[in-house]
Amino acid sequence: MFQLRLARISLMLAAIGLNAAPALMPAAHAQKAAAPATAVAAPAETVRPELFKLLDPAAVKQLMAEKKYADVQARLTQADAVAAKTPYETYVIDRMKIALGVATGNDAMAMAALEAAINTGRLQGQEQGDFILTLGNFHYNAKNYPKAIEWFRRYQKDSPTPQRARAVIIRSYYLSGDYATAKTELVAEIAENEKAGQAPSLEDLRLLASSAAKLKDNPTYLTSMEKLVALYPSDEYWTDLLHRMQNKPGFNRAHELDVLRLQAVAVKAMAPEEYIEMAELDLAAGFPTEAKKVLDAGFANGVLGTGANAAKHQQLRDKAAKGAADDAKNIASGEAGAAKAKDGAGLVNLGYAYVTMDQFDKGIALMEQGIAKGIGKKGDGYKLRLGMAYAKAGRKAEAVKTLTSVTGDDGLADLARYAILWVNRAATPAAAPAAR
Repeated sequence: MFQLRLARISLMLAAIGLNAAPALMPAAHAQKAAAPATAVAAPAETVRPELFKLLDPAAVKQLMAEKKYADVQARLTQADAVAAKTPYETYVIDRMKIALGVATGNDAMAMAALEAAINTGRLQGQEQGDFILTLGNFHYNAKNYPKAIEWFRRYQKDSPTPQRARAVIIRSYYLSGDYATAKTELVAEIAENEKAGQAPSLEDLRLLASSAAKLKDNPTYLTSMEKLVALYPSDEYWTDLLHRMQNKPGFNRAHELDVLRLQAVAVKAMAPEEYIEMAELDLAAGFPTEAKKVLDAGFANGVLGTGANAAKHQQLRDKAAKGAADDAKNIASGEAGAAKAKDGAGLVNLGYAYVTMDQFDKGIALMEQGIAKGIGKKGDGYKLRLGMAYAKAGRKAEAVKTLTSVTGDDGLADLARYAILWVNRAATPAAAPAAR
């Protein structure tokens, strides 16, 4: 989960602490002992001598540098006890309390003093914004998210840089359980980034997916996962996306082998049962070489060949190896029959078998012939397979063009779209934008 980075000491000292303390000076009447009684009231923006002795910036700063916080606290306690303080004198004391509260970890002191200083109306421009944003940060860190939202919203209203609070206010909504508002804000944030040509951050996409999941908003969840696999691919994101796709209403289970084919190339390792299922489906479909390759990958990853089912894994691997060897010897004999068939399904299947043997040119040529010949109602499924063949052969443009042409409301179009995400993958995942 997002952790707010609040550089507490440096921020306070730079923006609202002792380095920027209000100018202090003895009141004018203290320097003019002979002044008439009617002129002894302290000017509004000065500090009386008895308070100045306690709040002398140079002395307090030295004590803070030496970490003599108890001495600073004693001075502030005495200053609080002075009667009839002017608003400005109280304001000066509050600013020093902010610095002391931050330095000592006394958040209650710092927060109370921050709010008091903000409400004086004496702060202007960036300083006012810094005070408000800092107070919101304190509430966020205290997990008082409704109060944090209140102050972050005020910052956005009053500050010329409202975007500074965008990320943390979204997270405040999420952590407060207002997933609907968090989702709305995230959708807008991501859209603005994309319009500006910037990739959404990993954190924003993860938070959007989580918000959508909690709201049972499957379309938004899938959209966020699609962006995650496109920008920040991982085994977790790919597996989740493909599993969710299969759970959509209307998904045709006949496409399960093609789903596993995409998963096998998109992730570093699948689950044991997924390797086994893909191999068994491949063998049933007449693609023993692909079955052998996927089982070999499972063994190489250490996923297969261990545990209670190790012997069964080896038996299936031996079966696939034998089938692959036989297929390699006999595959050419099927070309004439496939060419004479009424439709092109046989040619596409034969061509794909060659592709599984890494004979891409020969295999793709046969697949193209088969699709050109025509394949009835299942044509889009065969085009999906041709698109993946182009991709494996490194023919990216042809892969994308072919996959884009795939249609269907039974999961096939979604699968083709996800295959395009894999084809267009970057050599390395995008670097996550810096936290704001």
